[in-house]
Amino acid sequence: MNVPKPRILIITGEASGDLHGGNLARALKAQAPDATVLGIGGARMQAAGVEIVEGIGHLDVIGLVGPSALRAVVHRLRKVRHLLRTESLDAVVLIDHPGLNLHFARVAKKAGHRVVYYIAPQLWAWRPRRMRWMQRRVDHVVVTLPFEKALYDAAGVPCTFVGHPLLDEVAPSYDRAELRKQFGLEASASVIGLLPGSRVGEVQLLLPILLQTAARLERLHPGLQVVMAQAGTIDDRLINRMLAGSSVKVHLIKQQPNEVMAAADLLLIASGTATLQAALVGTPMIIVYRAPRFTWWLARQLVTVKWLGLANLIAGRSIVPEILQHDVTPERLTEEASHLLRDRVAYRQMRDALGQVRASLGEPGASGRAAAIVLAECAR
Repeated sequence: MNVPKPRILIITGEASGDLHGGNLARALKAQAPDATVLGIGGARMQAAGVEIVEGIGHLDVIGLVGPSALRAVVHRLRKVRHLLRTESLDAVVLIDHPGLNLHFARVAKKAGHRVVYYIAPQLWAWRPRRMRWMQRRVDHVVVTLPFEKALYDAAGVPCTFVGHPLLDEVAPSYDRAELRKQFGLEASASVIGLLPGSRVGEVQLLLPILLQTAARLERLHPGLQVVMAQAGTIDDRLINRMLAGSSVKVHLIKQQPNEVMAAADLLLIASGTATLQAALVGTPMIIVYRAPRFTWWLARQLVTVKWLGLANLIAGRSIVPEILQHDVTPERLTEEASHLLRDRVAYRQMRDALGQVRASLGEPGASGRAAAIVLAECAR
């Protein structure tokens, strides 16, 4: 008897989704070599052998403003909805990016497809009442944070914790001396790492403050050096223009965030997935978040959790300082950073707590376990 070959569509949004989508696609191909994997994503998914759907491009429109953003969203919405309604698919896999993927879940389910949500939306943080919405539109939620499973179980949503895929991206350990040599940093210097984010807006808001903080720290800690990770989504011209206005010598490293984290003694890092990467690397950090006034007001109305940082959420307590909105000033950041650079007991306590966070995330291989769940849903 001929067994139908699985036909799977993966929909991602931002760069991190493209990374996880690529890893998931490789695992699907390894477990089901005859599977056809279609995708809406970017270069990492394409490199993994995904047949990228033409005419849609990235779903992420961050950085666009005004009519151009609206036209892009409408065009892509129509294209994806048409695809979901007309394509024969055994499963639709949605990765993160809840702004559009929650809409696509409804369309896919109505079209009769099995729907798997991987890297589940953090509804528990900002819209807990919509957890049950997932029950009607998603067949299986695959979560990557240990506390999420109980929340989805309580809402009656089929759910499996697979561990976090970043465990496959972050090495168990790094050779700090070799990385510092590679980056042109002194082996014995105190090194501050700057990670201002992967979105243009947050870089424009945060990087000037981080550079002013670094200048203050240089005066307080002679010999201190500064290294910065530039995301692939940020244009060189923007970074060069901002660095040109600073007195700080910055060792700029492109698309090697884990290595920058490992080379540094302390990180000043924008809130987001990168903070979990830093926790896995094990480098102490200070999390910063700043947004336009209306965005901040809206977030305060919607977000119900105590912390923004994933390390704190996973630990269930405050192990990493979070400096938010109006408190994000060079003075405040300098105070926090100097404390950690001077207080070795506090520094070691944070590093040990980050090690416990890593241990709680399970073992590497999350993408393979997620792929097995997707293929099981196809078989249904």
